Amino acid sequence: QVQLEESGGGLVQAGGSLRLSCAVSGRTFSTYAVGWFRQAPGKEREFVSAINWSGDSTGYVDSVKGRFTISRDNAKNTVFLQMNSLKPEDTAVYYCAQAYSSRLLMLAWEYNYWGQGTQVTVSS
Repeated sequence: QVQLEESGGGLVQAGGSLRLSCAVSGRTFSTYAVGWFRQAPGKEREFVSAINWSGDSTGYVDSVKGRFTISRDNAKNTVFLQMNSLKPEDTAVYYCAQAYSSRLLMLAWEYNYWGQGTQVTVSS
């Protein structure tokens, strides 16, 4: 079994920054892909960013490119999402997820385990 726990969410003003962390425990971590998704009230869950198992391949939704950076520390079983220049439209619950794959994955259904989410609120 795999457990994922997000942290680092909070309330920030537009233009500010937050760093989300996703701590993974359980099965072997370093050979699995990890992704970040978000869900705003009344909207469907959407892909934000993903990283492959080695960390040399990353992907982002167009709306966060140039502002968000995903990274991972396999020694600490943790994945990070650095979010800069935050906008009110980034407000959502952010979830991290792990997939049984070494590849870069961007679809929610490809992920096997999910965290409980962390709230990010950006005020204007």
